[in-house]
Amino acid sequence: MNAAEKAQTVAALNEKLGESGAVVVCHYKGLTVAQMTDFRSRLRELGGSFTVAKNTLVKLALKGTDYEGLDGLFTGPTGIAVSNDPVTAAKIAYEYAKENDKLVIIGGGMGANVLDEKGVEALAKLPSLDELRSKLVGLLQAPATKIARVMQAPAQQMVGVTKAYGQSS
Repeated sequence: MNAAEKAQTVAALNEKLGESGAVVVCHYKGLTVAQMTDFRSRLRELGGSFTVAKNTLVKLALKGTDYEGLDGLFTGPTGIAVSNDPVTAAKIAYEYAKENDKLVIIGGGMGANVLDEKGVEALAKLPSLDELRSKLVGLLQAPATKIARVMQAPAQQMVGVTKAYGQSS
């Protein structure tokens, strides 16, 4: 890789890190190509990605982002899972690491906060933005549904009384 390619890689990584809501740093030693492809496709389905690059280039790309504190995690065969949603990358990486012991989460970051493995696990257990949105919509719709039922109840009771009166006559 020549200097121009390295600079281009660092710039692309810097942009990706700057746009991400969370970063999960993983060791992937021993993963097969099929396993790596499966992991990447799971991330991609939910808007995330997994990138493997030289540690020195990633450390350079971290400069100027919220994730500068993660540079100590980049030793050995490391890759970074990123997503715009702060929970997605952590959730997918955590679930995949439970299924496959060759993917090891060593830490991560959310904003300027550096997370250890336990912090990434805690982040993974939070509901995603889509789950929170659906819960919020459900909560907002519930009162309207209850009001509609209350408004219909007197009319239904009146019909029932009229029907019962008509049958008794």
